[in-house]
Formats: sequence, C-alpha cells, structure tokens
Amino acid sequence: MIKKIDHIGIAVTSIAEALPLYTNIFKLELEGIEIVENQGVKVAFVNAGNTKLELLEALSKDSPIARFIEKRGEGIHHIAFNVGNISSRIEDIKNAGLHMIDKTAIIGAHHAQIAFLHPKSGGGVLYELCENYEEEENDRHL
Repeated sequence: MIKKIDHIGIAVTSIAEALPLYTNIFKLELEGIEIVENQGVKVAFVNAGNTKLELLEALSKDSPIARFIEKRGEGIHHIAFNVGNISSRIEDIKNAGLHMIDKTAIIGAHHAQIAFLHPKSGGGVLYELCENYEEEENDRHL
C-alpha cells in the first residue's frame, strides 16, 4: 500500500548553489544534509509542507546522478512513495511482471529501506519505494 508521496528527488550539480533557491527564495526549511555512500550522493532534504524535496548531488563523475545530469541536465530525478512493508511491495511489483532496479530493499538516506522501479516499467518515470522505520515507529505511538 502506498501511504503518500514521501519526496521528490531533484538532481543538482551543487547543493550549495541550489539550496538558496529553496531556503531564501521559496522560504522552505532545510531539514538536513547527509552523504549516502552506497548511492554515491550527497542529499539535502527540504520540507515543502506535505512532502519533501530531496536535492541530489553526485559524489563522483561515475555516479548515477552525475550520469543523469550529463544526459538530461539538472531537474526532477524521481518520485518516492512511502510504503508499508517494502519487501511485500517489491514482490507485488515483480509478480505483476514489472522490472525493479533493486531486487531487494537497500539502505538510503535517513536509514530508510528503499528500492527503485525501472523507468521502463513506470511509464518513463523513476519511482522509488521507501519505508522509513522512524516514521513507522512514530505512527505506532500515536
């Protein structure tokens, strides 16, 4: 089950250069910046009210984000859905005959479990499934 749009990933050449647009001009709150080594990115999460924007900066020239920017330029990279039980969602998608980039969940930003659906199976859109255990834990205590 998809709970909500968790975030929209935006590929940028430089977080330092891109951030003022979001924080100074749009007056959005920066929640934090972190390095996600296994994805080859530096990420900045900006709170946009009912969702977050994830600015993605490549850590190296051969990272997926660097290749994306080289091919398409800066811009929207992916849409992430917050899901319950990511393993089940991955299996449902594979059983429907769709192609997952990640066959099992991997660790992403904020230690969330994530997996990407291949854009060829997503109508040309790169979709990310994410299950955030901190949020799940908070939901249980409400």
